[in-house]
Amino acid sequence: MLEIDGSQKSGSGTILRLSVALASILKEPLHIYNIRQKRPQPGLRPQHLEAVLTAAKICGAEVKGAEVGSREIWYTPGEISGGEIRAEIGTAGSIPMLIMTVLPICVFAKRRVRLRIVRGGTDVRNSPTINYMHHVFLPALREMGVDASITVHKYGYYPKGMGEVTLEVEPSTSLKPLKLEECGEIKIVKGVSVCTFLADRKVAERQAKAADAFLAAQGYKTQIKIVNDRSNPFQKGSSIVLWAETTKKAFLGADAIGELRKTSEKVGREAAEKLYDELAAKPTVDTHLADMLIPYIALAKGNSAYTTRKITEHLETNIWLAEKILNTEIRVTKTRSLYRVEKTA
Repeated sequence: MLEIDGSQKSGSGTILRLSVALASILKEPLHIYNIRQKRPQPGLRPQHLEAVLTAAKICGAEVKGAEVGSREIWYTPGEISGGEIRAEIGTAGSIPMLIMTVLPICVFAKRRVRLRIVRGGTDVRNSPTINYMHHVFLPALREMGVDASITVHKYGYYPKGMGEVTLEVEPSTSLKPLKLEECGEIKIVKGVSVCTFLADRKVAERQAKAADAFLAAQGYKTQIKIVNDRSNPFQKGSSIVLWAETTKKAFLGADAIGELRKTSEKVGREAAEKLYDELAAKPTVDTHLADMLIPYIALAKGNSAYTTRKITEHLETNIWLAEKILNTEIRVTKTRSLYRVEKTA
């Protein structure tokens, strides 16, 4: 049985998500305790609970201790069957975080997985936006042989959520290693600026205009799509994601979300400033993608390598956990102003 102390490293939900995913793939029983020990509200929150229960549906797992507030669970996975699955978060809890839990499991399913996630948040704090997942995360995984798509039916924002998304994943017999050694030159910055029931205030346009103005001043061309969405009448909101296209196929993205008393101009500029930090450093993946890729390079056969501009707490945590559970080695070395993340064969 895998014994995981959730208070180690970041002490966050990432330990729970990755432990459940890897245990499911290995078909190893898991006991995880001190769940989210270092967070203001320790234990399972509704979005974490639904992530665990959804993973259990995909692989026929038996789960004990799975309830809101619980600080330990026992998780015994079975066969990863796949098929049609439904998940319901019921709050503005992050849909992208639920996807990050189950996607690695779905890759190893016996048949195609079609997961419908309802009543959640697509664009919320402390989480990638759904369009970051679609335009940055999934394209990077395609380089590793992952065939997955995300369809947004309803955008969902804090506090009501009510977002709805479908994740579709085709099984893969094995993951290919990922080798991204050079950033290359920036060809163009693309983006998607979304607002839901805020078209009258030109929120999506203003976000895009502010992002374009900042990046143009740094010498970058932009192509930002405006989406005036009307999918969710229960909760207004907005977000913007930006990503770079480079000559060496690096994966650099950044996003920002609208919030009360935060101007549309500030949202757009925030995303642009975060992306500029990446563009100026010229790594091959952005700081958030660097930690999100760890389970995939750990599971892939062969040598993988990429560079990132800083070592985050989540990156350190994911490396520690992947090495502990999969008995693999992932090295991080400083190369000039960047960090090289390498998984040896």
